[in-house]
Amino acid sequence: MKALKPLVMSGKEVLPVIEGGKGVAVSTGKSSGAWAAAGGIGTFSAVNADSYDENGNLVPIEYTGKNRGDRHQELIAYGIRGGIAQAQIAHEMRNGEGRLHMNVLWEMGGAEPILHGVLEGAKGLIHGVTCGAGMPYKIAQISAQYGVHYYPIVSSARAFRALWLRSYKKTPEWLGGVVYEDPWRAGGHNGLSNSEDPLVPEDPFPRVAALREFMNSVGLNDVPIIMAGGVWFLRDFEDWIDNPEVAPVAFQFGTRPLLTQESEISDEWKQRLTGLQNGDVSLHKFSPTGFYSSAVRNAFLEDLHQRSDRQVRYSRTAEADLHVGIPLGRRGRPIYVREDDADKVRAWLDAGYTEGMPTPDETMVFVTPESALTIKKDQIDCMGCLSQCQFSNWEQHEGTTGKRADPRSFCIQKTLQNIAHGAAVENELMFAGHNAYKFGEDPFYANGNIPTVKELVDRIMTGD
Repeated sequence: MKALKPLVMSGKEVLPVIEGGKGVAVSTGKSSGAWAAAGGIGTFSAVNADSYDENGNLVPIEYTGKNRGDRHQELIAYGIRGGIAQAQIAHEMRNGEGRLHMNVLWEMGGAEPILHGVLEGAKGLIHGVTCGAGMPYKIAQISAQYGVHYYPIVSSARAFRALWLRSYKKTPEWLGGVVYEDPWRAGGHNGLSNSEDPLVPEDPFPRVAALREFMNSVGLNDVPIIMAGGVWFLRDFEDWIDNPEVAPVAFQFGTRPLLTQESEISDEWKQRLTGLQNGDVSLHKFSPTGFYSSAVRNAFLEDLHQRSDRQVRYSRTAEADLHVGIPLGRRGRPIYVREDDADKVRAWLDAGYTEGMPTPDETMVFVTPESALTIKKDQIDCMGCLSQCQFSNWEQHEGTTGKRADPRSFCIQKTLQNIAHGAAVENELMFAGHNAYKFGEDPFYANGNIPTVKELVDRIMTGD
C-alpha cells in the first residue's frame, strides 16, 4: 500500500491516524493515551466522563437535586471532574508521544462550562478539541482562549462553509483540521440533512472533495481533512493519499479501538462485536437529540421500533375521521381513532399494551404498564444531559422546549451510562459503525484475538 506519511497536527508531527471519541465513558484516558503513545492522536471523551476518588475507585454518578436545574448543575460538575481525570490518565500514558484530543458534543448539556472547566483544569495536557453534534460556532473562540487546536466535525462542505464564514475565519491559526464524518456509515449520531436520503448512502469522495475545494478557496490548503465513518482498512482509501482533490488527509477510527486490550468496555460488549453480521447495525431516528444515529440492532432498539409501530392518530373528542371510541384506563375514558385503526388498538390492548401515551405529533403509542412507569420515571429524573431533549422536553436555557415529552424516545444518558458500566448489551443502546461486522471477518481478530492499541495502530498502518 502507498505509504501514509506523518502530518503535523496540533503542533506535532504524528501518524495521521486518530482514535475517534466515543461519549459517555467509552473513549477513556487509558485507550486514548495508548493511541497517542503509538504515535497517533488519541481522543478521550469529555461527555459524562468517569472520575475517581483518592483511592482510584470509580465515583458513581448520582443526582440528588430536587429539580432538573439543580441536577443539570450536578451533571456539569461531574463532567468537568471526569474530563480532567481522563486527560490526566491519558497524559501519563502517552509518554510524551503523539497528541491528545478531547471530544465534546456541542448539543450536550452544559457544553460551554464543561469545555472551559476541563481545558482550565487540564491546562497543558490537551492539544486539540473535536466537536460535532450541531453547529459549534464558539468552539474556535474557546479553543483559542486556551491555546489548543479545534477540529469541527461536519458532514458536508456546506456545514463547514457556514462555520467558517460566521466564526472560524477569525481564528484560522488554531484550526487543526476538519473532520468529515460520513453520515451514513459512522457510528453514533449522524449529521444527515433533510435533503439526504438515510437509505441511500452517497460516495464520500465527492463530498470530501467539495469540502477540500472550499477549504483551499479560503487559504486552508495545508489544513488536513480527517475522514471518519466507514474507515476500516486504509488500503480501501489508498487513492485518497496524496490525492490533491482531498489531501492532506488523515483517517479516524471509531469502532475498531473498541476491541483492544486498553478499551474499557465490558467483555460481553467485546464478544458481541465479534459476532455481528453485515446489516446488524442500523440507522434510526429514535434518539432524543433529533439526529439520526447508528447502533446495533438489539432488544433495546427492537423495543423502540415496536413501540413506534403501536401508534395511531387519535382525538379526545369524536371528529369526522376519528370517530371510533375506545375506552382506556381505569375510568374508561375514550379516545377516538380512525375506523381502520380500531381493531389494531383493541388487539394491542388485549395483548397487554394497555397504557396509551400521547406524543407531540397528535398520535398515541401503546405500551405495557411496566414500560409506562419506566418511561415516566426516566422523564421525571431528567438531568439535562442534552441542550434540549425530545424525550423529557428539557431545554437548558428556558427549562422546557414547550412541547410534549416524546415517549417514542428514551433517556440517552441512562442507557449509555448503563452499557459503559457493564449492563447487558442486549438491553441498552450499543452505538457502532456500519463496518462493525468486519470484526468477525478480519483474520486479525481470529481465535478471539484482542490486540493492544499499539498492535492495532501498527496493523492499520500496513493497510489492513
